[in-house]
Amino acid sequence: MVALALVLGACEAEKTAAPPSASAQNSSTTAQTVLPDRDPALAHRLVASGAVLVDVRTPEEFAARHIDGAINVPVDALESRLADVSKDTSKPIVVYCGSGRRAGRAKQILVDHGYSQVTNLGGIDDWDKK
Repeated sequence: MVALALVLGACEAEKTAAPPSASAQNSSTTAQTVLPDRDPALAHRLVASGAVLVDVRTPEEFAARHIDGAINVPVDALESRLADVSKDTSKPIVVYCGSGRRAGRAKQILVDHGYSQVTNLGGIDDWDKK
């Protein structure tokens, strides 16, 4: 009898709970459209189709070595330079760094600003693993 009362109480609480907010719904929708990470073959296909290739390492690292066609927007400057990446938030973007850690941060920054087609290649050496 007590178990039945607990189940009925839980069902009633579920009915009266507020629906998710619009921002929570938008966040889950955005998260669903974000591209998978660490897929060099996908990165190559996207870049060949016109995706923006972004090296998020320091200018010194970029000068020493980078992938042809990449633009350099260091992760620490990314939020202030979003327009340098793309004004179109639906344009595919491939980010990379030395190991994938900074690119992961960059991907999250881009997603948080509404970019929906972002993939983290990982590190610069992953480009050759297609």
